[in-house]
Amino acid sequence: MSKRRVFDIDFPETDTPAAAPPAEPVVEHRRGPMASAISENAAALEERKAVEASIRAENDRLAHEHVRLKKAGLITDLIPLTAIRADKLTRDRKPGRDEDLDELKASIRDVGLSNPIRIEQVGEGVYELVQGFRRLTAFQELYDETGDDAFARIPAGLIAHGEELELLYRRMVDENLVRRDISFAEMAELARGYVADPETSAQDSDEALTALFGSLSRQKRSYIKHFMVLLDAIGSHLKFPEAIPRALGLSLEKRLVSEPGLAAKVRSALAAAFVSTPDAELAVLREHATPAPLPKKPATAKPVGAAKTTFRQDVKGGTVRCAASEGRIEMRIARDFSNVDRHRLEDAVKAFFQELDG
Repeated sequence: MSKRRVFDIDFPETDTPAAAPPAEPVVEHRRGPMASAISENAAALEERKAVEASIRAENDRLAHEHVRLKKAGLITDLIPLTAIRADKLTRDRKPGRDEDLDELKASIRDVGLSNPIRIEQVGEGVYELVQGFRRLTAFQELYDETGDDAFARIPAGLIAHGEELELLYRRMVDENLVRRDISFAEMAELARGYVADPETSAQDSDEALTALFGSLSRQKRSYIKHFMVLLDAIGSHLKFPEAIPRALGLSLEKRLVSEPGLAAKVRSALAAAFVSTPDAELAVLREHATPAPLPKKPATAKPVGAAKTTFRQDVKGGTVRCAASEGRIEMRIARDFSNVDRHRLEDAVKAFFQELDG
């Protein structure tokens, strides 16, 4: 058996570090279907919450903006005529058809309604008119005449519900004052209705005039107050109070106040006249606005042959001018007789007549 020789091999010394142990293999954990579904659902919920929060914020902003615009009367909609009432406020226009309504209707037919009415929502689908009685009447007549659905709804500005009644009245008044054709009688009638309305705070005519016509001068408010007195006295018998001129109304009111029985006479005269036109009614009022002239005293007839004697007489104190007539004698001289003792004057008068009769 052969022997195998063993050789010693010397390796050079080196600083080579020992080889690092092999890294542990990365174990990839795979999620199950249920875990994946839960994770995806959670992410979707978060996204949905963010979207909902954004929508709520936008809705809140739009709601506040809507309320702001509504308070300013800038929200406009087409409102059915049948949904609008006009009985909350006492109107400052005499009931009856306006003579100028046909012109307004023609304008609406040609170019539409340029100035929407203003209404207040008082219930579900129910609105109360605040401004625009003539415009509403024009739309109603146009719809009745044509049956056109274009006139079945009217453009209306929606004002915030719950505004104070005083403010609603003032809105209506100011609109008509701008037109400058409202009469003193119509303004007086509105003020009377305002005082009578239990929902207003006015206790008398002065408070009503301040609340409704605060923008007018004190003089004009005084005129309205006089017309209120006039309407209190004879308003129930007037058919055309809006036609009464200012001067006539003031003159008639002055007589009604100073002559307590005159109101009944004027009412009787109006009832008996059966007036059908403003001019006829004004004629009746003018008859009672001016006091009847006082009868002239008959002139005293002078007796036939009556004469008057005049002459001048020089005396110690100067010249006396004398005038003598039936039952009368005058003597004038530049002298102050108030300083003369009364007894001396009596003696002088007695001596005068004694001399005449001697």
